Amino acid sequence: MKVLIFFSLMILVDVCTTNTPLDPDYQELPDLKEITISEVQKYYRDGIYTVEEVTLYYLDRIQQLDDQGPHLNAVLETNPEALQIARSLDQKLKAGQPLGRLFGVPVILKDNIDTRDKMSTTAGSRAMEGSKPLQDSYIVERLRAEDAIILGKANLSEWANFRGRLSSSGWSGLGGQTRNPYDTTRNPCGSSSGSAVAVSANLCLVAIGTETNGSIVCPSTANGIVGLKPTVGLWSRSGIIPISKTQDTPGPMTRSVADAAITLGACTGLDERDPYTEDGYENAVEDYSQFLNKDGLQGKRIGLFKGTYGEHYKVDTLLDRAVEDMKALGAEFVEIENIAMSNAWPASLEVMLYEYKDGLNKYFKSLGPNAPITSIEELIAFNKSDSIELRHYDQYYLKEAIKKGDLSDTAYQKALKEMHRIMRKEGIDRIMDEHKLDAIVGATGSPAWKTDLINGDHYMLSTSSPAAMAGYPNLTVPMGYIDGLPVGISFFGRAWSEGTLIELAYAYEQETAHRKAPGL
Repeated sequence: MKVLIFFSLMILVDVCTTNTPLDPDYQELPDLKEITISEVQKYYRDGIYTVEEVTLYYLDRIQQLDDQGPHLNAVLETNPEALQIARSLDQKLKAGQPLGRLFGVPVILKDNIDTRDKMSTTAGSRAMEGSKPLQDSYIVERLRAEDAIILGKANLSEWANFRGRLSSSGWSGLGGQTRNPYDTTRNPCGSSSGSAVAVSANLCLVAIGTETNGSIVCPSTANGIVGLKPTVGLWSRSGIIPISKTQDTPGPMTRSVADAAITLGACTGLDERDPYTEDGYENAVEDYSQFLNKDGLQGKRIGLFKGTYGEHYKVDTLLDRAVEDMKALGAEFVEIENIAMSNAWPASLEVMLYEYKDGLNKYFKSLGPNAPITSIEELIAFNKSDSIELRHYDQYYLKEAIKKGDLSDTAYQKALKEMHRIMRKEGIDRIMDEHKLDAIVGATGSPAWKTDLINGDHYMLSTSSPAAMAGYPNLTVPMGYIDGLPVGISFFGRAWSEGTLIELAYAYEQETAHRKAPGL
């Protein structure tokens, strides 16, 4: 393992030093730590910093903290064109041209999101090393259109943590193990591990993660940041290595609710490559920053999900305190013991396996004649022959996926209907109708566990499944610390209720200000 990590880090050092040469006398810009989108853009307008200087700042921190210093191992690859893009944006500002909503914002992408540039898209798999997509993902098209800077690609739980059993979140064959910046012996959760660590450790201003079930909100809570999983269809999934078209969605990972809201609006849009965005386009709000209301909890009726109580008394204490804080801000609470009337996990797993087979094979085909892998069967064979890929855990889910038929199978159609019935009609929608709720809250997860490459992850509690299986939005923000480790609170609710969730979470965040940067 040490050899693998060292090798991947040496690759990163080479990428940074070869393609983005840094001045050895460069001095860190202290005002940029914990900076927000609005603040950095004001610096640009006021001529305090250039986009090139800010981009160089983040590239320097990646070298210092990711591949030197504490070896966070969050970034697989930096963009060799980042400084060139930054210079072009400086010229755009100087020329007085209209600027995008994400002007000059350095963004790191989870490495299952396609970019058509000098970087690869690999899902962390050695089988996909050097893979070059034929076009940008729609999300990347939106980021570029809004003048963001794609700074690099983040490490992740390989294949978004749907490859095998006993996996360690944040480990990939290409990148090794990502480390939690609050305690590098602890796990960052996943699968958007590197994205969360990069934001938390100030290696970028914004990151984009993806979630099927928990893969944005879990690493966000474990690394003390804000993570927003949108309603499925609000953001396009085209050009993203898939697990499940029913549950997958990209989403923003930031240090503040305000930055999540700005990024959310900038990346919505109608994409002909993703039919789910038709509903998303109809229900989208152009600017979600309109919901940044400090009095947003006043008069709101919220369900307190009690299903995790008793699993971790320290988390229970933080959640009780958060509820009292929100009551003081004018919210009313109703206790909810259960959201679903029956277990939807078997149906969800069936849906994921069917859609994984269908989606992965279609993705491989989209890579054209130079695709490094052309089928799941070929991927399984590669992993068997590789000296690293199966060192720590197996490929059970890949093997189970190839046993499934196509999406016309009765078993698939039945599972899909059952999952949505349990988690939508008889779940979140029912609960919110019965109690006239604006949203539901619950503990996002437990403090980060010790990374264990032998026994795999040690989850203690989670509230991600109802929103994930329903395809509904989920927003987590920091709610405190346990022995120096962050824990988040999740706000979730009906489809397309992102505005309401932002309003509630922002009011809570502004009053409590729990976010603390890791002491690296």
